[in-house]
Amino acid sequence: MSEIADHPSPNHDERNEPVSVVVLHYTGMESGEAALERLCDPDSGVSAHYLIHEDGRVLRLVPEERRAWHAGKSYWRGHTGLNHSSIGIELVNPGHDHGYRDFPDAQIESLILLLADIKDRHGITRGNIVGHSDIAPIRKRDPGELFPWGRLARLRLALPRPTKNLMDPEWTDAGFLLALERFGYDVSDSMAATLAFQRRFRPELIDGTIDAESRMLLLALLLPRPQGDD
Repeated sequence: MSEIADHPSPNHDERNEPVSVVVLHYTGMESGEAALERLCDPDSGVSAHYLIHEDGRVLRLVPEERRAWHAGKSYWRGHTGLNHSSIGIELVNPGHDHGYRDFPDAQIESLILLLADIKDRHGITRGNIVGHSDIAPIRKRDPGELFPWGRLARLRLALPRPTKNLMDPEWTDAGFLLALERFGYDVSDSMAATLAFQRRFRPELIDGTIDAESRMLLLALLLPRPQGDD
């Protein structure tokens, strides 16, 4: 990771909770320059703490002790309004609407170094390093199915995709949704919640169907130490 450069955004205010979550986003705009301009526009009402360009350059837009405006209406593990308790990191990527593509190695390497530092300083658990789609499944799809969660998981910077000792609990669909809510998701829209879970933990098949594999993955994630190849 190159040295972090300051590029202040005016879009922030006071926190009222300690930092306990990191939320990863993609910018979802046609260029990094356009995204940076919007994140620093006082009329946009949005911001993030950090922006990471595709070439690995890292910009600090908002000091971590301040509340950035990146999560919007959100929920994770019983907490709402996650702007107060989270650090937001934007990854330059055009997203699903503008030519979604793989995240370059240089970008992910910078993210890994930044995340490791934030995680250690704030004592954040790997289960609280999440995507925007995890905390706002009805509205968001980022950072999306191409994001390399496995690389983060191998460094204990995210939960792994379970691969060992999997068994189907044979929950009903209602039982699956109860378990998904227990894990952390807002399940008020059952389809959106299921899609978000699959986008994160089974990205090769995101169909919203509560099938045996989805049940097995969720059960394993609810165990104290989920085990995966990651």
